[in-house]
Amino acid sequence: MASFTLPPIHDNPDGGWGPSSSNIPEQFKFKDIPYAPYSKSDKLGRFADWNDTTGDTRQTAVGLPSTRDARGPNRSRRDGAQAFGSGTASAFAYFHVEDESSFSLVDNKAAPPRRGGGFTRGRATNRGGMSFTNRGVAQRGGRGGFNNRGGAQRGGRKGWRDWEKTNRTRESSVAISPQWTMLEEIEFHRLAKLKLEVDEPEDIDTYGRVFAYDKSYDRITTKTERPLQLVDRIKYNTTTSDDPVIQQLVSKNVANVYTTDAILSVLMCAPRSVNPWDIVILREGNNLYFDKRDGGPFDTVTVNENASDPPQDPAPPNPNNPAEKTAVPEPPSINSATSLSLEATYINQNFGFQSVQENIAADFAHSNPFYGPEETEPLASCGYRYRVFDLGITEDEDVKICIRTEVDAYVPGPGNPQEGHGLVTIRALNEFDPRAQGAGGAPDWRSKLDSQRGAVVATEMKNNSCKLAKWTVQSVLAGAELMKIGYISRGNPKDNTRHVILSTASMRPTDFAAQLNVSLANGWGIVRTITDLCMKMPEGKYVLIKDPNKSVIRLYAVPMTAFTTEDEEGEGYEGDEHESAA
Repeated sequence: MASFTLPPIHDNPDGGWGPSSSNIPEQFKFKDIPYAPYSKSDKLGRFADWNDTTGDTRQTAVGLPSTRDARGPNRSRRDGAQAFGSGTASAFAYFHVEDESSFSLVDNKAAPPRRGGGFTRGRATNRGGMSFTNRGVAQRGGRGGFNNRGGAQRGGRKGWRDWEKTNRTRESSVAISPQWTMLEEIEFHRLAKLKLEVDEPEDIDTYGRVFAYDKSYDRITTKTERPLQLVDRIKYNTTTSDDPVIQQLVSKNVANVYTTDAILSVLMCAPRSVNPWDIVILREGNNLYFDKRDGGPFDTVTVNENASDPPQDPAPPNPNNPAEKTAVPEPPSINSATSLSLEATYINQNFGFQSVQENIAADFAHSNPFYGPEETEPLASCGYRYRVFDLGITEDEDVKICIRTEVDAYVPGPGNPQEGHGLVTIRALNEFDPRAQGAGGAPDWRSKLDSQRGAVVATEMKNNSCKLAKWTVQSVLAGAELMKIGYISRGNPKDNTRHVILSTASMRPTDFAAQLNVSLANGWGIVRTITDLCMKMPEGKYVLIKDPNKSVIRLYAVPMTAFTTEDEEGEGYEGDEHESAA
């Protein structure tokens, strides 16, 4: 019977796992085997790389002269030099001096040029006058030529310095304090997937007076342009919490959420936005208030926000550079982002004031709630409609939002404007300088607006996608039947104080929303998501901020005293006017 003998077991005297370095049998020790240290970050290279001579130390080890790679001395290594343990890799190299010294190159004749190819190493010309270089691209030698890098050189290279355009940083619309707590971060691609169908709203009440729209502005062409006039009228832009009508509706519990159409349109069109913005959210009891800050992004109109190269503000001086710090600040350019935004706001207000007939008016159920008896200047044409939308998914849910919507005029007809017949919203697009930075490749309106209006509209829909979407959403929320958009340009591209009206377009808001690919169901889904998010939070004040450089919105919890200094400074804003001449 065969016997079985147990092999000796070598314990680890140190008490750890695995064999001990001091107790390994002789037959298991690695004698005379070199060790090459390595790093975990080292890449796994090729088993045998015949073309790589930069890391080949065999020739220098045996005293042979080193040769360069046949591909040229400037060929970069694909895997890069390995800094850790690279000097010990030659311990595994195989040396055979006789073979290396006896080797010689037999065929050193240059390869003949390939026939029929235009891209040869020399220079070949053709009838068109186009010459080719060894880069394989055409140089400008005649009609239809190109530059020496392969890009068409007509009016500048397309895409020039695009990497800088994407790296331009914007500042946040509000300074984020260290005491704030970030509660949620939502990417735009998640917002774009939301959807909620909402039924027709319920009209609660109407306030204000609207004038009749002057239809002669629909017949303006580039040949019969009309100057834009400065009209002094008062138009209020009061935030939600300061609205006395909303305060009355809160006491009647008509809804859970209260806001204005300007604030809500920014939230519903958030995935299109590029510029930073912020919404102050106040939760009191079971009610939510979406507010805006005075002097914030809601009081101005953006210009070419969605262009590939939007208008830019000059960079602030570097405080660490004394040369920049002591330099005299230059006056802002008329084509900077801030200047264009103020110009567009001025144009929008004055075009709305000018394009109505003040001798034909229609009064709503109540007078303007913000116009006090001490006011002396005349009111602008503006009507407020307070409407309630039901955001409940099931019949048991009680989630309603009350919105103060605005209309700018009405078209006289058989219907009653108080009931929503013939209501109009008036907006304006502005052209500043087609050759300036930030123009977004817009064509010259004076030459293209009458003959190629589709091209002009398509360019504006691309460069101002977010602005047009917000205007459309505001018109739909207000229940307006028509939306008038004026095309207004500078009288002189170098002068931003004189403007002319070149044309006026009329469209139905629902049809225009389909052209812009604006989904109201997606907008309502965003509103319901933010509402549910804030309803889960305790009572207090919150701020929803759009990141200035990323497609992300963040919700912060802020102290109740936040923004109080701004509110105290603008305490009279409730009875203060937002004049067009600002």
